[in-house]
Amino acid sequence: MVSRILKFFNRASSSINEAALLLGLFTLASQFLGLIRDRLLATYVGAGMELDVYYAAFKIPDFLYVSVATLAALTVLLPYLSMKYGNGDEQGMRNAKRFLDQVFTVLIVFLVIVSLILFIVLPWIAPLLVPGFSDEARSMLVMISRIMLIQPVIIGISNLFSSVTQMFRKFFITALTPVMYNTGIIIGILFLYPIFGITGLAYGVILGALLHLGVQIPVLIQSKLVPRITQHIVWSEIRSIAITSVPRTLALSLSSFTLIILTALASKMSPGSISIFSLTNNILNVPIAIIGVSYSVASFPTLVTLFQTGNHQEFIRHIMYATRKIVFWAVPVLVLFVVLRAQIVRVILGTQSFTWNDTRLAAASLAIFVLGLVAQSLIHLFVRSYYAAGNTRRPFMTALASQGVIIVSAFGFLALFTHQPGFSSAISTLLRLEGISSLHLLALPMAFALGNIVNGGLLWFFLHRDFKVPFSIPLIKTSVQTVIASLCMGAVTYGALNILVIIVRQDTFLGILGQGFFAGIGGITIFVTVLLMVRNEDMIEFIKTIRKKFWKTDIVAMEHSVDK
Repeated sequence: MVSRILKFFNRASSSINEAALLLGLFTLASQFLGLIRDRLLATYVGAGMELDVYYAAFKIPDFLYVSVATLAALTVLLPYLSMKYGNGDEQGMRNAKRFLDQVFTVLIVFLVIVSLILFIVLPWIAPLLVPGFSDEARSMLVMISRIMLIQPVIIGISNLFSSVTQMFRKFFITALTPVMYNTGIIIGILFLYPIFGITGLAYGVILGALLHLGVQIPVLIQSKLVPRITQHIVWSEIRSIAITSVPRTLALSLSSFTLIILTALASKMSPGSISIFSLTNNILNVPIAIIGVSYSVASFPTLVTLFQTGNHQEFIRHIMYATRKIVFWAVPVLVLFVVLRAQIVRVILGTQSFTWNDTRLAAASLAIFVLGLVAQSLIHLFVRSYYAAGNTRRPFMTALASQGVIIVSAFGFLALFTHQPGFSSAISTLLRLEGISSLHLLALPMAFALGNIVNGGLLWFFLHRDFKVPFSIPLIKTSVQTVIASLCMGAVTYGALNILVIIVRQDTFLGILGQGFFAGIGGITIFVTVLLMVRNEDMIEFIKTIRKKFWKTDIVAMEHSVDK
C-alpha cells in the first residue's frame, strides 16, 4: 500500500488532465491551508492597524522577489535547462549542472546585495509606501519588512530548484511547495505570534520559505543537479537569460508596483482597509491557483517541447485545449462565489475580531474581485504560452497596459465614490451595504478586476494574431454550455440559500457553513446534470479522468499527452 502511494506521488504525470488534477488537488490543499491561515489572522489579530502593518510589510520583500529573483524564474529557465539536459546522457547532465551552478551563483549574490541595500533604505521608503500610517506604525512596518527580506532570497533559490523538478515532471513536488509555505506561516501564527507579537508572524514567513525550499532538495539530490557556488561563469549565457527574463520581470514588477500603489491608497482609508483588501484578494487566489495555475503549470513543459520541436499545430491545439478547460471550471466558480460570497467570507473570516461591518465589506469586495476570475485564470496560461515560445516582450506590453488601467481606474473609481453620491448609493444598494460609510475601499477591487479583464483580453487578441490561435467552435460550444449550466446553478443555489435561512441558525459557524455547503451542493448537482444532459465533452472527459486516475480505467482518446 505504501509503495503504491509513493509511486502515485513520484512518477511523472503522463497527460495534461492528470498533471492538472494532481496539481489542482494539492493546490486545493495549499489554498485550504491559506484560508486557515487567513482565518487565524482574522481571529488572533483582526482587521485593524496591526494586520494592516503585516500585509503592508510584505510589499517591499515581494517587490524584491519579482524584480530580482524572477530573473531566474522557472518559466524562463526551463527552456534553457531542457536544451542543456538534452536526452539525459552524461554530457547533458554535465551541461545542465554547469548551467545551474552559474545561475545559482549569480542569483544568490545579486539577491543578497539588493536585500542589504533595501535593509538600509527602508526607513526612507516606508513613508512613500504607507503615507496614511502613523510614525509608530511605520516603525513597526520597517522592522517587519527587514525580517521578511530574508524570504525572497530563500524563495528565489527554491524557484530555481523548481526548474529541475518541473523538467522531470515531478508535479507533486511543485504542488507541495506552497503547502509547506503556508504550514510555516500557520506555525508562526499559532506558536510564534503569542510569544513575539507581530514579529512572530514574520518569523513564520521565514519558516515557510525554508520549508518551501527544503521539500525540493531530495529531487535535486536524486537527479544529481544540486547547484553550488562557482567561479566559472559564462557571462554570455547569463546575459542571454537576463535579456529573455527582463520583460517578464518588468511585467511582474509592474504588478507588484501596482499593489504598492493600491496599498498606499488603502493606508489613507479607515484602519483595516489594507487587511480587508488583502484577505479578500487571498480568497480570490484560491480558485485562480487551483484552476488557472494548475492547468498552465501542467501545460508549460509540453508547450516548451512542442515549440522547440517545431510542432506548431500541436502547440496551438494544446493552448486551445487548456483554454477550454480553464473556461469550463472558472465560469461556474465565478457564479458560485458571487452567490455565496457572504457565506464564504463569514466561514473564512467571520470571527469576533472581524466585525460584522468588516464582514459585509469583505463580502462585497470579494464579489467585485471575482469578476476578473476567468481573465486572471487565463492570463497564467496565455503568459506561459508566450514564455514557451521564448517571447517575454508581448506579456510585458499587455501587463504595462493593464497595470496602467488599474492605477488610473483606481483613482477614477475613488473620485466617483467621493464626488458622485448616486454612484455610492447604487453600489451600496446592489451589494447590500446600507449603513457602511467606508465604501471607498471597493474602488480598489473594481480597478483590479477591470485591469485583469483588459490584460486577459489583450493577451487573447495577440495570441490569435501572433500564433494564429483560432476562436474555435469547441471553445465557443463549451463556453455557451458552461455559462448556461452555471446560470442554472446560480439560480438554484440562490433559491436554496433563501430556503435554508429559515432552517439553519445564522449566528453560528456550523449554521453558516451548512447553509453555504448544502446550497452549493444543490447548485453543483444542477450544473453537472445540465452538462451531462447536453453531453458536454469536458464534463464527460473529467469523469473519465477521475476514473482513470483512481480506478485505472483507460484514458479518454482525445486527451493530449504531455510527452507529445
